[in-house]
Amino acid sequence: MSEAHLFVIGILLAWMAGIRVYLTVFGLGLAGALGWLDLPPALQVTESWWVLGTSGALALTEFFADKIPGVDSGWDLLQTLARVPAGAFLAAATLSPDGQLSGGALAAGAGVALTSHLLKSGSRALMNTSPEPVSNWTASVAEDAVVVGGLAMAFAHPWIALFLVIGVSLLIALAVWWVWRSVSRGLKRLLQTAPSAPVSPPTSGP
Repeated sequence: MSEAHLFVIGILLAWMAGIRVYLTVFGLGLAGALGWLDLPPALQVTESWWVLGTSGALALTEFFADKIPGVDSGWDLLQTLARVPAGAFLAAATLSPDGQLSGGALAAGAGVALTSHLLKSGSRALMNTSPEPVSNWTASVAEDAVVVGGLAMAFAHPWIALFLVIGVSLLIALAVWWVWRSVSRGLKRLLQTAPSAPVSPPTSGP
């Protein structure tokens, strides 16, 4: 596999880590442990049973926490500490033939993971302004499906997966911008139409 392909795969893994870090690590490690993928040396740590067990348990916890409005935003805030470093590691480890992690690859992975994390958490925070939970559940299941499908495509068709990821990111960014603009306009109209306190006319003297 060429270095360009490995770079694309690393970027894809970092992007998915920004959305579902534990599911990404678990899926990657499981594929390596079962012999479906020949992982680079620095990524082979994900094949260990303690990493598989921990990431699997956390992925299951995240599956349920991410579908509860309000809880999902708190979870997203907390997971910033895990998603960005994990994205940096996955990107750099994919490009490492000897286990040494490049500073440039770490920075690129961190930037990609932070971008997808902000898009995910921002869109979900805006959805939580609505009291109905259906949109939240739908978005959460879609994120699960995107990460599972992305893991499958990242190694089989990395370039196609990259174009799909770029398209999905742009759509999410546009959706966040549109919802935020709609909410801002609604708040402005609400404040403008709020009745002001009546002003008493001045009383004239006798």
